[in-house]
Amino acid sequence: MTDQFEEPSQETAITDKLTDILTPRFVVEFDPVEAELAGAFTEDALNDDEALESSWEHFEPDSDDDQV
Repeated sequence: MTDQFEEPSQETAITDKLTDILTPRFVVEFDPVEAELAGAFTEDALNDDEALESSWEHFEPDSDDDQV
């Protein structure tokens, strides 16, 4: 009798690791490919225009506004 070990798919392995990471003090290691597939390196920072637009210091007066 031979035991066959079928390696889980990469998606299953990542899902399992993301579940494991919720356990306090449990260290989960990801290789670079797994980390990227899990979204660790997704660039979601604001670009320059978005940052300027979100700034409360940025003010452009409307031409219709009368200043007193």
